[in-house]
Amino acid sequence: MKKRKIPLRKSVVSGEMKPKKEMIRITRSKEGEVAIDPTGKLPGRGAYVSIEPAEVQQAWDKKILDRVLETTLSDEFYQELLDYVTHQKARRELFANDK
Repeated sequence: MKKRKIPLRKSVVSGEMKPKKEMIRITRSKEGEVAIDPTGKLPGRGAYVSIEPAEVQQAWDKKILDRVLETTLSDEFYQELLDYVTHQKARRELFANDK
């Protein structure tokens, strides 16, 4: 059986290349709306961040996503992103034992 290629994406915070499934995409639409994109398929400019709460906290502290997406993000958005990433990491750890 042929081995499938794993798509890699680069984190805007650490600069590390990781599998797409281990990253979360944040998009900015043409209208300027910024959203978390769990499917990775929303239209617009995208930036990837690793599913690590420490990396999201670093992005918040240094306002990295503001620069990359060329917009101003609120603290509420960063808090929502941090909560989402924390939840996703907990789910992965919980269900990693099922495999």
